[in-house]
Amino acid sequence: MIPASLRTLLDETTGQRRAEWAGREVWLANEAWGELALSLQGGQLLHYLPSPDAATAEGSRPAGDGSSGWLWVTPTPQALPGTIRGGIPLCWPWFADDRYADESEDHSGPFHGTARQAQWRLDAVDEHEEGVELHLSPEQRLHQQLAPRLVVQANANRLHVELITEHTGETPVKMSGALHTYLAVADTFVCRLEGLPGTRYLDKLAGFAEGEQQGELGVRGGIDRIYHSNAELVLDDGERRLRIARQGSDSAVVWHPGETLPADTPGEVARRFLCVEAANTRLDPVWLVPGAQHLLGTTLSRG
Repeated sequence: MIPASLRTLLDETTGQRRAEWAGREVWLANEAWGELALSLQGGQLLHYLPSPDAATAEGSRPAGDGSSGWLWVTPTPQALPGTIRGGIPLCWPWFADDRYADESEDHSGPFHGTARQAQWRLDAVDEHEEGVELHLSPEQRLHQQLAPRLVVQANANRLHVELITEHTGETPVKMSGALHTYLAVADTFVCRLEGLPGTRYLDKLAGFAEGEQQGELGVRGGIDRIYHSNAELVLDDGERRLRIARQGSDSAVVWHPGETLPADTPGEVARRFLCVEAANTRLDPVWLVPGAQHLLGTTLSRG
């Protein structure tokens, strides 16, 4: 689901350009392979639509079936310096309130880390016939010893996102993080997530109680679970199947607020997304030594 105002900007775009949306600078592409929109606040991908999904016999986008994109974004984003709910927010260098850092670091900071509110710069745009590859990095240093960069690859067949962290300091650092992906669905409460039977999980809504998934996961209300798994998953909402592969991640986070909605999520669109996240959490934190790198990635393709 894409907000109408962002949809208008994309419809007015031929090729690639920069524009302003919701008070943020955004980078837009509307090309033969498909569409892409990215906010430079947070290096946050907002929209991806491969061209085969966009076309109908009449040459228009059918309303309400998820064909307006594979990612969901709220139509009422927070004003700056707040963040945008939806797309693929970058949670770095910690996930949730797990502020892993070396002892010289300030352990205070925002929920999900500092990358989400930071301004990112577009370092390179590599074009080819099949699609585009973007390279981004923060304008300001976000950690004393760690330096992140983002790579986004998009074409008519798949979306691939990599958050790469390089250790540029002198002592080992423990970190966590996530690609907090909001997937657009026809109806959250009819979704089924395949690939998790028998997987152990922590249930954050039950005080991190441990459980084991019985059968495929059906979402019927609020959910906030960390599955200890690196398996490829498939999300089926009854109208579309999306394949979700993850790299550098042994935690699959599944989240939806249920009926207790955040202030920036209108009720009429609240059942149009499900978060399925590639993450490093308390189950699989990352230790980086000087000179080392870690790649956290997610790949979306048709299921």
